[in-house]
Amino acid sequence: MRWTERQRALLEAMGLRLWVPAGVAQPEPLPELALESTTADTAADAPSPVTAPEPTPPPSAPAAARRPAGVATMGWAALREAVAGCTACKLCQGRRQTVFGVGNEQAQWMIVGEAPGEQEDRQGEPFVGKSGQLLDNMLRSIGLTRSPGEPSRQVYIANTLKCRPPGNRNPEPEELAQCEPFLIRQIELIRPRIILAMGRFAVQSLLRSHEPIGRLRGRVHRYQGVPLIVTYHPAYLLRNLEDKARAWDDLCLARETFAALPAEASA
Repeated sequence: MRWTERQRALLEAMGLRLWVPAGVAQPEPLPELALESTTADTAADAPSPVTAPEPTPPPSAPAAARRPAGVATMGWAALREAVAGCTACKLCQGRRQTVFGVGNEQAQWMIVGEAPGEQEDRQGEPFVGKSGQLLDNMLRSIGLTRSPGEPSRQVYIANTLKCRPPGNRNPEPEELAQCEPFLIRQIELIRPRIILAMGRFAVQSLLRSHEPIGRLRGRVHRYQGVPLIVTYHPAYLLRNLEDKARAWDDLCLARETFAALPAEASA
């Protein structure tokens, strides 16, 4: 192959040497040429440069720094405001509004779900739509309600995440970690006598367990000393009707556990 002087110069400028068969005299080195990337013929001869992808710039501040400080000591009003203004993870970019929680803040029962869906994102309330209707029916079957009334019959409902994941995808570990202090503080403020954890991510967050729900349900667990019952999420039950009977068993276990609590705990 015959190389033009320009091609030889380009190769030498890139630190490459021509391969010449044995017995053939090496070409004399060429004087250095000024390579101008702006000339049309040089651009035609030279290989296209490979541009490395730009690295993702680090966040301007750690994610936790964008969550308001002092969550562990906040009252209800400050906590609600902190959730509404939180930008600690990327979910804040696509939400319509945060979903804080609903119910009696002195309720003896607490329901913990997973993450808001589309309807929750629109209305700002957990468990609405078909899954909310099913939850209301489940609660009503054991004498509970999210409506105003006697605290022993009321529930407080909160989600593990306060913002909707795009397309209702599963929560990511970072998102769960950033939102966890809000849920912990809600539980501390409510001081429920019993917790009903609905769905895999609620169970994982509260029990620090990756066991499937099928292996965790059917017995009483503890969260910070509070009895905790594991059951399926209503959205799951709408897709798996055969597990409704198991969910009913879980509700009965929760009711029996609550009834067996010492009377002085309700004072």
